[in-house]
This record gives sequence, C-alpha cells and structure tokens, in this order.
Amino acid sequence: MKNIAVFCGSSIGFNADYKKAATTVGLYFAKKNIGLVYGGGKIGMMGALADALLSQNGHVTGVIPHLLKHKEVFHGSISEMIVTKNMSERKVTISKMVDGYIALAGGFGTLDELFEALTLGQLGIENKPIGLLNTNGFFDFTLKQLEVMVAEGFLKKTNCDMLQVSDSIEDLIAKMENYIPPIMTKVVNTVASK
Repeated sequence: MKNIAVFCGSSIGFNADYKKAATTVGLYFAKKNIGLVYGGGKIGMMGALADALLSQNGHVTGVIPHLLKHKEVFHGSISEMIVTKNMSERKVTISKMVDGYIALAGGFGTLDELFEALTLGQLGIENKPIGLLNTNGFFDFTLKQLEVMVAEGFLKKTNCDMLQVSDSIEDLIAKMENYIPPIMTKVVNTVASK
C-alpha cells in the first residue's frame, strides 16, 4: 500500500494515549514509506498524525473542503493540499488517491468516513482494506454494534469481517496487506448494476 487514508478526530481527546497512537501511526508510515492522505487539519489527532510524518520527511496530502479552509484548521506545512468544493467531493477525491483506509479515535466525522468506506466495500464499488486502530478499546462499542447488526439480520458476517481490527499499527497493516475482499453475491451485483 503506497497511500492510506486515515480518518481521525479534529480533537485530541482527554487521554494522551490517543495522541500517542496518532504519532505512532505517523512515524510508522514514514518508516515504511507510506503516504498519508487525510483531512488536511493541523489540530487534534489529525495534526498529531501529520506532524509525526512530516518530522521524518514523510509525504502528507491533505484534502479539505473549502468551508473548513481557514487558519484555525488548515495545515500549512504539509506536502500537498487539495481544496474541494464540499464534503462529498472530498470523500471522492480521497477514495481515488488511496489503497486503503484506517480509522483512529474520533467523532461523528470519523465514523461517517469509516462507514462510507465499509459501504463501498459491501457494494463492491471498492475492494480496499479498511482498518480500525482500536486504541484503549475506543471502538469496542462500535464493534459490539456490528455484532448486533449481524445477530439481528441486518449485516452479513462476511461484510462485517471486512473490517480489520487491531490495537497495534504494525499488526493492522499486516492484516490489511493480506486482506481478501468478500465475494459479491448475486443480490448485490444486481443492485450495483442498476
């Protein structure tokens, strides 16, 4: 994987372990020569992630919608900044640039981006690996909700298993590199072709 999109918070959270995880991911990407594509912010988890990569001369591409491009948010020191018209265009732009996705701790935006990537995989529109770095069990309840969806018949187990989970970036990347997308069913293929 040459470029990975990372979804994470524009806040830093209350526990220093989250910032540490973002920094660890950034340093790991630099060490493995993986380019980062992210939301373009200089604050919160996003800023910690980008700054760690930049400290090791790693490549960082920000994709930020015009409405968020102001000095309080905009990271002015990254390798490349792409400004989009809106959030929808931002997601499409990121999708075209990356080989996989990782979610770190964050809020609504992080979950929105994570579940959109999973939906694209479920529909067979993309076959990219999707990882969840579960620092401090941050996503435990999210993962439990997915189990409920499977148990109640709203999500196929094979689609739930698309999500690669670890609390270690090294292990997560290894899982993502070995990811095999699910075989599409006739129902999904029929829907996708209409």
